[in-house]
Amino acid sequence: MPVKEKILLSACLSGHLVRYNGTDKSCSSDLLQRWREEGRLVTHCPELAAGLPTPRLSAEMVSGQGIDVLNGHAQVVESDGRDVTQPYVLAAWLALKTAQSQGCRFAIMTDGSPTCGSQNVYDGAFSGVKVPGEGVAAALLRQHGIEVFSEFQLDALKRRLDEVEGA
Repeated sequence: MPVKEKILLSACLSGHLVRYNGTDKSCSSDLLQRWREEGRLVTHCPELAAGLPTPRLSAEMVSGQGIDVLNGHAQVVESDGRDVTQPYVLAAWLALKTAQSQGCRFAIMTDGSPTCGSQNVYDGAFSGVKVPGEGVAAALLRQHGIEVFSEFQLDALKRRLDEVEGA
């Protein structure tokens, strides 16, 4: 029986009420359901793991992207201006630790998030404008060889799983 690759999954996409505003971002998909039934999914909320409360103020990256935050060249700030960079960096490292300890080669993370965004993040001006980029955890996971997909890229992830598993 071929090995089934594990996938780290943002908890909010699985219906957990862990987003900054106390909601989920539940993603219903036949693929997700199949991967859940196959025991592939490892559900994790980096921000909750780092001790951030729910609900909490919205946060955005200022002066850069996830990689810049990791390198100390950008910050994560809440809507009231408070610097929360350190909890978000911790969140990224905890996501990596969970992915590695569970053998996850792939991740599905909530796009737009300053932690999990893999294609788009907010512009740092709290204007509601998204820009191409990635969050802190997505950047760190990618640095360590974990392929990160957004909830809008499930078909692309399926193709990658088929390639890797020889389906």
